[in-house]
Amino acid sequence: MNSAIVSAKPALINLLDFDRKGLQAFFVELGEKPFRATQVLKWIYQEGISDFDEMTNLSKSLRSHLKEHCQIKVPEIVAEQLASDGTCKWAVQMHCGNRVETVYIPEERRATLCVSSQVGCALACTFCSTAKQGFNRNLSTAEIIGQLYLAQQRLGPERRITNVVMMGMGEPLLNFDNVVAAMNLMMDDFCYGLSKRRVTISTSGIVPAMKRLNEVCDVSVAVSLHAPNDALRDQIVPINVKYPLKELMEACREYAKTGPRKHITFEYVMLDGINDSAEDARTLVKLLKTVPSKLNLIPFNPFPQSHYRCSSSAAILKFRDILHNAGIVTTVRKTRGEDIDAACGQLVGQVQDKSRRHLKLQAQGTAHAR
Repeated sequence: MNSAIVSAKPALINLLDFDRKGLQAFFVELGEKPFRATQVLKWIYQEGISDFDEMTNLSKSLRSHLKEHCQIKVPEIVAEQLASDGTCKWAVQMHCGNRVETVYIPEERRATLCVSSQVGCALACTFCSTAKQGFNRNLSTAEIIGQLYLAQQRLGPERRITNVVMMGMGEPLLNFDNVVAAMNLMMDDFCYGLSKRRVTISTSGIVPAMKRLNEVCDVSVAVSLHAPNDALRDQIVPINVKYPLKELMEACREYAKTGPRKHITFEYVMLDGINDSAEDARTLVKLLKTVPSKLNLIPFNPFPQSHYRCSSSAAILKFRDILHNAGIVTTVRKTRGEDIDAACGQLVGQVQDKSRRHLKLQAQGTAHAR
C-alpha cells in the first residue's frame, strides 16, 4: 500500500464556505447546538478573528476540534492600484494561482465593493475585457465572501463598505449556490448586516436562475441588457440566443413583483454606431415599458484589442433624453477607476483559460491582420 496515501490527511474544512444555515447544520452534525454558528460568525465577520483559540465563548473541546479539522482561509491580495478618483482595485489570488479583481468605489454617502464570482467568464460578451480572458472555474463561497472580508480588513473600521455589487468578473448566476451563500453572509445581521437593498446581483440574463433566485434570496437585480432587440443582442450578448428578450423580460417582470425595490435596473453600455441611435432608444422604450425599470447608461470603457468606441457625449445625452421623456428613470453612470482599468467591463485578473477562448481570439486577430 502506498504510504503517502495512508498518511494523507483529509482537507481542512473552510468555515467561510458556510452561510448561517450551513454552519448550523455543520455544528449539529458535531453534536453541538445550532447557536454555535452565530457565535462563530460573529467572531469571524464582526471581530475579524481567525484563530479558534481566541473564540473564548466556545468550549475548549470544540476549539480543539475546530483547530484540527477546520480553517478560516481567505484569498490573498497580491497587488493594489489606486485611481485618481479614489477608486481602488485589488488583484486577489486564489490557492490555485488564478487571480480575480475586486474594486472598491468610495463616494460621499456610500462605499461600494464590486465583487467577482468566477475566474474569467464563459459568456463571451463582445464589449467586455473579462470575456477575452476565457474561463477557468467558479469561485467558492469562501473566495467570494473572502473579497469582502479582505477589503474590510484592508480599509479598517473607519471606512465601512455599505454596498456590494456582484458585477466583477464572471456571471454570478452561473455560480448560483456559492454566490447565494456569500450574499446571505453579506446580509446576515451576525456578519456584515447589509440591507437587501444594498446588495445587487448582476446578470446577463440566465432566465432559469433568475426564477430560482426569486424563490431563495431577496436581493436587488441588475440586468446587463446592452441592446434593444434580439438581432443585435444575439451579437454582443451571445447568451441571448438561448434566453431571448421575450423570456428575459418575463423573468424580470416576475422578479419585480417580489423584489426589494419593485423594479429592475438595466445596464446599457453605449457603443458608438452600434446601439446608440435615436431609433435604438425608441425601441428600448417599448421594451422597458413592459417592466418596472431603472436604466443606467454606461459609457464604453476601452481595453486592448477592443474594436468598439464609446458613443459621443451628445449621442449619450440624446439617448438619455428620449428614455427620460418617455417616463423611464435614466442615469448616465459616471466612469470610475478608468485610469487603473477598474471601470465597468475592464476587469481581467489572471486566468488559466480552460475554455481556450484566448487562443481562438488570437487566431481571429491574426486572420484579420492578413
